[in-house]
Amino acid sequence: MAVYSVKELFYTLQGEGAHSGRAAVFCRFTGCNLWSGREQDRSSAICTFCDTDFIGTNGNGGGKFTSAEELAEAAALLWPGGGQPYIVCTGGEPLLQLDAKLIDAFHQVGFTVAVETNGTIAAPADIDWLCVSPKIGSDLIQTSGNELKLVYPQEGGDPANFEGLAFDHFFLQPMDSDTGEENTDAAVVYCRDNPKWRLSLQTHKILDIP
Repeated sequence: MAVYSVKELFYTLQGEGAHSGRAAVFCRFTGCNLWSGREQDRSSAICTFCDTDFIGTNGNGGGKFTSAEELAEAAALLWPGGGQPYIVCTGGEPLLQLDAKLIDAFHQVGFTVAVETNGTIAAPADIDWLCVSPKIGSDLIQTSGNELKLVYPQEGGDPANFEGLAFDHFFLQPMDSDTGEENTDAAVVYCRDNPKWRLSLQTHKILDIP
């Protein structure tokens, strides 16, 4: 029997990418395969710039769920009614835990299922919206989907290297760091000069919402 470890489960607006501004339930799974989540390991991690706490199950709505149906029902309770229920599975790295049974359970309670992944694990079938955010230094396995969202700049991460992949949308998202303003300026210039790419801003941080 699968046990799903969830850091937090909450209702908000999607802040990034093609669905920015859309109401969504977020299911943030614990764990990642590119960083332990502990600050003492950050400098040696493949992904050194993560801005998310994905350790443990002590976040808002978090916990250990002993079945796909239990987790899907908990998520469904957060949807206020109306519209098309939309759930974003994220992390950490959600594909360490998200499986076909859970995707089906989310569909059964009415959700459109979106996933935000680093692309190092092949995605299960039947995901409705797949966003891949490559991390330089990792092996990109999932090379197709709806949306490629490249955090920019990354050393060795020339956006042109990803343009031949089978995605519908290509986004540059300025890295949130001490040089955030410079990163945003650089992303704006790149998108203006290379119109295959669109700018993705972390609007939830700008608006200070969860």
